[in-house]
Amino acid sequence: MTTYANTNARQATRMWTLAQPTVSAYVASVIRDNTERDDLLQEVAVSVIESFDRYDADRPFVGWALGIAHNHVKQYFHRVKRDRRVFDLNTISAITDAFARVSEAQTQQLDYLRDCLGALDGRSKEMCDLRYRNDFKPAAIAQTMGMTANSVAKALQRIRTQLRNCMARKSAWRDATT
Repeated sequence: MTTYANTNARQATRMWTLAQPTVSAYVASVIRDNTERDDLLQEVAVSVIESFDRYDADRPFVGWALGIAHNHVKQYFHRVKRDRRVFDLNTISAITDAFARVSEAQTQQLDYLRDCLGALDGRSKEMCDLRYRNDFKPAAIAQTMGMTANSVAKALQRIRTQLRNCMARKSAWRDATT
């Protein structure tokens, strides 16, 4: 396998891993049977990875993956259309669109958070890493950084407020420019 193919496969896998919870929630919202749902989700995952070369990087990946899932769901319902408990295609399309809109908003918020975290000073970044990447409690952070647990808790509260305000500014700026 070439280096490009390896890189492409890693990228596809990475992006699918981020999109999978949204796609899974979408599939679960329209298919009630657990076994059928799991089988369909596996089919979607295989299709997403196999057709990754056709993905347009200028478009949201989650929306593209939801489109593939939507096609699989339509095929599934075509196979089981005699069951009175299934949704019609218009309802399935509306659910797909709703998941795509929510997913894009979540992706945008994660981008804002990433930017805002990048703007933190070194000590604040270190504290966030210890708390949220390493899952340290304030007492452990305090011991590591030579602070009291109370001062760590207050600092983390200030950092969260700072991040929330930064994300709100970015969101307001984006809304004003679109």
